[in-house]
This record gives sequence, C-alpha cells and structure tokens, in this order.
Amino acid sequence: MNSRNAKPEQAHRFSYQGLDRVIHERARLGILASLLAHPRGLSFGELLELCDLTDGNLSRHLQVLQAERLVGVTRALGPGRPQTICRLTPSGRKRLLEYLEVLEQVLLDASDAMSADASAASRPAAARG
Repeated sequence: MNSRNAKPEQAHRFSYQGLDRVIHERARLGILASLLAHPRGLSFGELLELCDLTDGNLSRHLQVLQAERLVGVTRALGPGRPQTICRLTPSGRKRLLEYLEVLEQVLLDASDAMSADASAASRPAAARG
C-alpha cells in the first residue's frame, strides 16, 4: 500500500474539536475552575482574588460566560452592601467537564509521545534503523 494514500489509524485524532474557544481562554478557564471547586458560588471579590484579575477583566469575562450560559450572576444583599455572587450553571458544568475530558486526552497524547521518544532514544542505534 502506498504510504501517501494510507489513512491514519484514527482520522483527525489530534484535532481536539472539544477544546471550546470560550472556555480555553486562560482567565475564563480559571473562573470556571474556581466555580467548579465552589458549587455554592463565589463573590466577585473572591473571584478577583482567586483568578488574579482586575475588576474590568473579571467583569468582561463574566459577561462572555453569562452570554454563553456557562455562569449565572446574582446580586444579593450582603453584610453592609450588595454582593455579586457567581455560580456555574448546570449546562456550564456539563460543558466544562466535556472540555476537561478533551484536555485530558491532549495530556495523554503528549505523554504517550514523550514515552515513545524516550523509548526510541534508549534503543541501540541498530534497532532503530
């Protein structure tokens, strides 16, 4: 069989279509991971601290996440002043977990490739050829 016409073992295996662009952005991934770890939600101030963002950055990322229905934001009366509480929505949790499954596959593929490289490097030159 001609190697140029050979189909790979798994077509498009490394396309990682599930790496959702909305979630994949570093700040939004941090926000979502924080909310996943805190199912009761976090205040705006807690998210600022955990994710190391400015007020404006956090506000903008929350707007994007809300528009995608990944996060719900509510305003409640807290001690002394109103508080903004952010929570992962059920669909947001599902979408994040699906994203993490794909990310896990990326890590497994990279680990397999590193193991194969290490194995090939440790074989004698005659066995490699």
